Amino acid sequence: MPTIWFLLILLCLLMYVVLDGYDLGIGIASLIEPDAGHRHEMLEQVAQAWDGNETWLVLLGVSLWAGFPTAFGAMLPHAYLPVIVMLFALIVRGVGVEMASQAHPAPRWERAFGVASLTAALAQGIAIATLTAHLTVVHGAFSGSPFGAISWFSALVAVTVTCGYLTLGYAYTKWKATGELRARAGHRGTVSAVLASVLTLGCLIAVGDTATPLTLLGPPRVIAFAGLLQFAVVGMVMCMMTLRPASQYDGMPLAGLVTAVVALVIALVVARYPVLASPELTLANTAAPRGTLAFLAVGVGLNVPLILFYNWFAHHAFRGKAPANHLSNGRRGATQ
Repeated sequence: MPTIWFLLILLCLLMYVVLDGYDLGIGIASLIEPDAGHRHEMLEQVAQAWDGNETWLVLLGVSLWAGFPTAFGAMLPHAYLPVIVMLFALIVRGVGVEMASQAHPAPRWERAFGVASLTAALAQGIAIATLTAHLTVVHGAFSGSPFGAISWFSALVAVTVTCGYLTLGYAYTKWKATGELRARAGHRGTVSAVLASVLTLGCLIAVGDTATPLTLLGPPRVIAFAGLLQFAVVGMVMCMMTLRPASQYDGMPLAGLVTAVVALVIALVVARYPVLASPELTLANTAAPRGTLAFLAVGVGLNVPLILFYNWFAHHAFRGKAPANHLSNGRRGATQ
């Protein structure tokens, strides 16, 4: 049962990284986009479905808290500062995108949306690095400094996550945009994809010097890890090759990047299973009672299909390319 619950948490994490990742990436990209019309067009892409994308973060937090309360109680105090910063940034980002969408032109709200997206991405990277730190747990409770999540490795992960989100944002923009904005997304997305690849490789090398290095014990785990990394490399190469403006396969960069992200995350899980965070916090010794997991699985299990349907419906309703002369008042209608 703990393994099944962990797979649910993994699903929530992957869905959030992919869906809200492109949202955050578009926000970050808007900070370096000089054209006001293009910035608003990018913001409108986010305004269509950002609230449904962030729902996965809520479900992720609830699932971790309910399924592995000991691990949650140890990791959260260690990462209080980045988590609090992230939550405030997400609030500002949500308000900014709604205000800028409904009261265009609103350059200050657009700027707030971009800065908050960047802040949230950096904070998430620092929080994720908590999984590699040594957490001091005394009698089932965290005992340590609230600044423990700040380290050289957390800074590296924060920049890597930010570049990854930025690449997702450009890949999504190339898929949805036309004209000059599409070309700019292709050029800048290629650069960010190369940078994200280099930084990811640096993280994989540097994680060996943390408190929880990757443990590849046994041929099956080594083979699975290597195979998943190959999928990630193939996905990233496909993304970089089709991000170029000359490529007419506008959906391929996003598909390749999603493949790379999913394969990389699963590879890291394979290399760390069954450790959740610090080596002492495993699935077995941090899971809630079996009866509790079974009871909660009913409620959470009913919500997952609903959220999946909402995500599909929101993106289906606004499918197709955005018109080059985007609407300036409110959200545009769905393009067929």
